[in-house]
Amino acid sequence: MSRIYIFTGKGGVGKSSVATAHAIKSAKEGKKTILVSTDMAHNLGDIFERSLGKEPVEIFDNLDAYEIDPEYVMEHDFKSITDCVANMLPETDNQDFSNAGMVPGMEELFSLLKISEIQKNGVYDRIIVDCAPTGETLSLLKFPELLSWYMEKLFPIGKVAVRLLSPVSKAAFKVELPNKKAMNDIEKLYLKLQELQELFKNREVTSVRIVTTPEKMVVEETKRNYMYMNLYDFNVDGLYINRILPKDMNNPFFEQWLEIQKKYIKEIKESFGILPIYEIPWYEEELKGQKAVERITIDALTDKDVFCIKTIHGREVFQKNDKGYLLDVALPGADKREMDLFQSGTDVVIKLKNFKRNIPLPNVIRSYMITSAKLEDGVLHIQFEKGGSDDE
Repeated sequence: MSRIYIFTGKGGVGKSSVATAHAIKSAKEGKKTILVSTDMAHNLGDIFERSLGKEPVEIFDNLDAYEIDPEYVMEHDFKSITDCVANMLPETDNQDFSNAGMVPGMEELFSLLKISEIQKNGVYDRIIVDCAPTGETLSLLKFPELLSWYMEKLFPIGKVAVRLLSPVSKAAFKVELPNKKAMNDIEKLYLKLQELQELFKNREVTSVRIVTTPEKMVVEETKRNYMYMNLYDFNVDGLYINRILPKDMNNPFFEQWLEIQKKYIKEIKESFGILPIYEIPWYEEELKGQKAVERITIDALTDKDVFCIKTIHGREVFQKNDKGYLLDVALPGADKREMDLFQSGTDVVIKLKNFKRNIPLPNVIRSYMITSAKLEDGVLHIQFEKGGSDDE
């Protein structure tokens, strides 16, 4: 089974170089490897100092590189899904939505579909993904769940109801409900979204690795990134501290920088002690070209377990207790003052600053209500009781 390793981090921390170093190491171990970029500002071609096309390109034995072009993928690899999305949307006098790429989030969806296709084909042992900066990575990974949730709300009716309502819907509501064929397409897309969610949240298949540097703003964003990744139930199983200055520089100009880095390296290790942490030195040269990037593999990736499967936090867990049911959600680093929690219909809604996640409730709990919630040691415990109150 192909393993997927997703690298993310704040813009400018060197995640592309770190991802590339892993790809080179993997290939040299004899594993068939592909290095994939989902960042629209692709720079794998710059790192390898060669032009990359719209299809995977062989770099050397066991290593291919691929800069995904979502529009090309939409047109050439998933035309049926593109048509399905377009058919779900109306046409107006001023806009033609036949181009599904106009729908927000579609580029992310098709990038994920392409990675899923590569994984399913089984040609590669390892798929190394160089993602866009933190916020865009979260948008990329959470989109299948978000779109799936909206589809559940928008298309909950069966085919019989569709046939009965279609003749009156356009006149009464100025909306034309999808016909039988469209509903089949919707069901296929919904199943595809479920597959994507399972793939990228499967801890036996997918790992998320965060790259950071020992600087205040970067460290703070790294903490938030880790918290949000756990909010959406992704398995973060590695942290890389990049550009660490050598201690023996003997240069007064860098003394203050060394102290600053020492402070934040200590903070990173205290905050992320549960994760495997790799330290990457600062280099006096630009990391361009295969030989330059290989320095990272020699200096920081000597651990033979760097590609091992690691499960740091389990999925959100529903369990029965003497009061009713308890839901546990891992949220390391979360501050309860920045959190909002409520029950909306058949969902539990958790908000952390600008991010929100809807967790569907199992059928057996849908008649229960939230009676209490407690954030303890990085885990949010939510208690449900029969006939309870949603007051916290």
